[in-house]
Amino acid sequence: MTFILYFYFSRALETALRLSIYLILSCFVLLEKYRLVSNGCKLVGCGSAVPSLSISNYDLGKIVDTSDEWISARTGIRNRRVLSGNESLRSLAVEAAKKALEMADVDADDLDLILMCTSTPDNLFGDAPQVQRDLGCTKTPIACDIRAACSGFMLGLFSAACYVRGGGLHKILVIGADAVSRFIDWTDRGTCVLFGDAAGAVVVQACNAEEDGLLSFDLHSDGEGGRHLGSTIKYSQTNDLSGSNGSVFELPSRKSSYPFVQMNGQEVFRFAARCVPQSIETALKKASLTASGIDWLLLHQANQRIIDAVATRLEFPPEKVISNLENYGNTSAASIPLALDEAVRSGKVKQGHTIAAAGFGAGLTWASAVIRWG
Repeated sequence: MTFILYFYFSRALETALRLSIYLILSCFVLLEKYRLVSNGCKLVGCGSAVPSLSISNYDLGKIVDTSDEWISARTGIRNRRVLSGNESLRSLAVEAAKKALEMADVDADDLDLILMCTSTPDNLFGDAPQVQRDLGCTKTPIACDIRAACSGFMLGLFSAACYVRGGGLHKILVIGADAVSRFIDWTDRGTCVLFGDAAGAVVVQACNAEEDGLLSFDLHSDGEGGRHLGSTIKYSQTNDLSGSNGSVFELPSRKSSYPFVQMNGQEVFRFAARCVPQSIETALKKASLTASGIDWLLLHQANQRIIDAVATRLEFPPEKVISNLENYGNTSAASIPLALDEAVRSGKVKQGHTIAAAGFGAGLTWASAVIRWG
């Protein structure tokens, strides 16, 4: 009797052990396939695109009371690119994305997510799904837009890092693109001299902890400052029935539209000169780095005076500051990836270099990151 009980007990124990081992191995397989937490993520490719039409300061001097000397001395800008003809913001975004995917050696169908960071889409409801279609992504499950104006790309980068580290995604395309020229009063020399159109993109990829390239972030927003830079929807009365959408209710007929961009330049300058250095210092502290250990400073290309003021505050020498503002003006969400792409392709930024980057603008919003390229 004792032998029989021992026999059945041994068989039951053996079966339980085998089942436990099977379950453990199954869990490892599932975790590998549907990994919920990634140890790190890095930038593996970048690209950019600009419109064909270039407008110089001399050109602007023909339509508004200004001059090349006046503009360049106050902003550092000499030329800007503006959409014309059959060009669209979406076509720029697709071109920039293709270049980034090519550099990263990533097929469009291998993307898990596309983030289109823009505040001036071709479609009121966003451009990301159309960009996804135009890239030929038949397997990418989702594409969506992020609106945060000149800080948009930085928020897109932060979102991508979160999706990789906490959502189990492996390859994400982040596009920064804007066409602010559509909302500019070309007779207002205070704003028309500043803005240009462009698109820039990067590929964010999951990696081991040792290769982690998105080292830290610092993000902020302040709605109280929104009055200094923006374009708030306005309504106008109309007798046209379409203004009330044919409603049977006695609602006032009105049409809605977005006016030209309005900006208080002095207040925006004060905001950037005060908040951006603080944000970068916080991001550096989170990454356990100091400004002296950073290879490059890459700021949103809004105004050379702002770039110089922030660099001085952080004690960055001019030769370590990336700037292409002179050729493109303020391209909003595109400015950081556009400047990054040029710096990488020219050989200025090399694999392993660390970059302190910051975007800032309408909202008001501002965001910083410490990035290791490649």
